[in-house]
Amino acid sequence: MNFAPPPPAPSPLRTAWLMVVLLLPVALLNYLDRQLVATMQKSIMGSVDDLKTQAQWGHLLAWFKWTYALASPFAGYVADRFGRRHVIALSLFVWSADTWATAHATSYDQLLATRAIMGLSEAFYIPAALALIADHHGAATRSRAVGLHQIGIYIGVMLGSLGGYVADDPALGWRWAFTGLGLLGVVYAFPLWWYLRDTPRAQPAEAPRAFAAVGDLLGNRDFRLLLLYFTLPALAGWVVRDWMPSVLQKDLGLTQGMAGVSAVVWWQGAAIISALGGGWLADRWMRRSPRGRQQVSALGMSLIVPALLGVGIVIGQGSLPLAIAFLVLFGLGWGLFDSNNMPILAQIARPDQRATGYGLMNLASISCGGLADVGFGWLRDHQVPLNLIFGGFAAVACLSAWLVLRIRATDADRA
Repeated sequence: MNFAPPPPAPSPLRTAWLMVVLLLPVALLNYLDRQLVATMQKSIMGSVDDLKTQAQWGHLLAWFKWTYALASPFAGYVADRFGRRHVIALSLFVWSADTWATAHATSYDQLLATRAIMGLSEAFYIPAALALIADHHGAATRSRAVGLHQIGIYIGVMLGSLGGYVADDPALGWRWAFTGLGLLGVVYAFPLWWYLRDTPRAQPAEAPRAFAAVGDLLGNRDFRLLLLYFTLPALAGWVVRDWMPSVLQKDLGLTQGMAGVSAVVWWQGAAIISALGGGWLADRWMRRSPRGRQQVSALGMSLIVPALLGVGIVIGQGSLPLAIAFLVLFGLGWGLFDSNNMPILAQIARPDQRATGYGLMNLASISCGGLADVGFGWLRDHQVPLNLIFGGFAAVACLSAWLVLRIRATDADRA
């Protein structure tokens, strides 16, 4: 007879926060390894003879996202079924080995293959890691813990913004960066596996099948709203992360290194502050209302809307300082959004469904993000004004703020 396992008791605070600290370097590498491609576009295209057009580059970015997206629901189910610890360590090992292999790719097809493998292997990390954090932390600290973990992601993206300088250095180059980071991740996977701990959980007499778990989640009206809410802002988020270095380089005449730093460091730095503050604010707001996390997330979306409108306008006018100012506003909104998605999911889905649920969210979000990358490359090739493109993204973000407030989260943690 099937039954839903009760939620695990929160771990002692020392152990709970140790799990977050152990995962911080992994989150950093998870996004640093993928961000380097965006900031090294000029150097990579210059060294790969059959990589010529912006549309090809968009497909290269999209291959990562599509394999990541398609693998995510399965990855989440594996983490729910067999435990988070093994999945996290193996994911780090495989994507780091693939990062090393990327340094040795010499053709467009080889680059496509390495990006696909990276997407497949990295898909297993985020659902398992966030579910592990949610397992160890109770409702009183969950948003802060997730927010701290997300800071590792933002720092990884910020360090990735320096990739242009590394790629331009004749003594280093883009291949050197991929080789070094790949080896670092492979080495860290072993102590990570040793020290991570899953929480003890009551297991069902018969584990639910993957399709049954997915069907249960999709039958949940509040999960469907969260799925849509999680997906729509990602259209702009992926374009800002993947394309902004190239946009600033071409439209404002910046060097590859300066464009990478300007496009990434400021808004990711703002997201760090926002994730910390947003996690604290959401945990505190939850003492007054079970919708506290939703309201903080909607507040973040209300900052993203004017940020997207503004950045499309000021880049077209050639103003780097104003572009950075609107990117900072985008980062402040993104941190509030990003630190509360798993905590909201924990309010509407059982503990044994959290990684699967986040995997489904990644499937929708990142597959649509891949389409946005390809579409943005096509629009750039056809000279469509940036204010029109980012205006469309702003309209979608406005709809998202309404969606999150429609979720009926009535409990601090769903059992």
